[in-house]
Amino acid sequence: MSRLFMFEKPLGMRDTLPELYETKNRVRSVISEEMKKWGYQFIETPTLEYYETVGSASAILDQQLFKLLDQQGHTLVLRPDMTAPIARVAASKLLKEDLPLRLAYSANVYRAQQREGGRPAEFEQIGVECIADETVSADGEVIALMTSALSEVGLQEFQISVGHIGFVQELFLQILGTEERAQALTKFLYEKNYVGYREHVKSLALSSIDKQRLLDFLKLRGGEEVIEFAFEITENEPGKKALHELKQLWNIIVDYGMETKLKFDLTLVSHMSYYTGILFEVYADQVGFPIGNGGRYDLLLQKFGKNTGATGFALHLDRLLEALGELVEKNPIHCIIFSDERRREAFQLAKEKRAEGIKVVLQDINGVKNVDGCTSQYDDISFLIGKAGRGPAE
Repeated sequence: MSRLFMFEKPLGMRDTLPELYETKNRVRSVISEEMKKWGYQFIETPTLEYYETVGSASAILDQQLFKLLDQQGHTLVLRPDMTAPIARVAASKLLKEDLPLRLAYSANVYRAQQREGGRPAEFEQIGVECIADETVSADGEVIALMTSALSEVGLQEFQISVGHIGFVQELFLQILGTEERAQALTKFLYEKNYVGYREHVKSLALSSIDKQRLLDFLKLRGGEEVIEFAFEITENEPGKKALHELKQLWNIIVDYGMETKLKFDLTLVSHMSYYTGILFEVYADQVGFPIGNGGRYDLLLQKFGKNTGATGFALHLDRLLEALGELVEKNPIHCIIFSDERRREAFQLAKEKRAEGIKVVLQDINGVKNVDGCTSQYDDISFLIGKAGRGPAE
């Protein structure tokens, strides 16, 4: 093992410098306020969880978990997502009434990277979970809230792709007959390897009609008309039930007035294995990965002893910042440079400006080697110099 350089960071870890931190904080604040307006309450969970509980309940691959041992010999993990920890809290402490829970969070999650490829091992998610509501209205609500939050933060061009994992599973199982064969075909969708998908379908021992149904499945992308086409290639009732849910979802989004942001992609699947129904991803210009995703997970809470459904979404804050580009809004920082003779006056002036909501830095003249150089760091420079002469601050 080679010796680490003094400034080297663990694989996938990043520093957040002041300007990016402020930008991220502004975006986080806008989204948080929008979530609160929709009645969602914020919650915090520990960074460390037990591997046997949250770690195993999470849909993140085992090799992506950061693991360590506590003093009692229990295996711990750095939380790999927020859905499983919130499910744990909801099941153990909050689900005491027959009322849906609306919870929100903003927190860092951790997923180990095998090699350096630009992917972070630590990143911030901000999202919501609507728990104990099994209606399609709840799915529509979280999609509408996500749309509203993105619009409030200033993102103009984005598209939400919606699918239904239940429809995919039922169609593949109906045609292919076994879970193993269905999962093998689903893997091509997850990898978005559509060429490999077609070649695999052609190699299967199926009738020409069934092969064509599987090939036509790849065409199920677009507007409301996609659902009608999907009805033509599915035969069993669970598959049709999934399509009826998507049709109902479309009507709900239309009533919200947000249908221009939504497209159906019935080939959509996810690496998050706990999704059971409607699922979605949101894409923005100039970003090669989804900036957010979500969906229904009706079986996760069973792992914590509660039999109820849930749905939610998470936004990847760093990817959202990339989609937003450079934000023009910036709160200027004022600097008051003072000498010993006018220090009290400088302190009083700074107090008055801060009371007005102005950001102020106080700087002793003796600690500045190059006064003129301060102009490159601060937006406004005021001087309070005594005997040396530089005149009163404005």
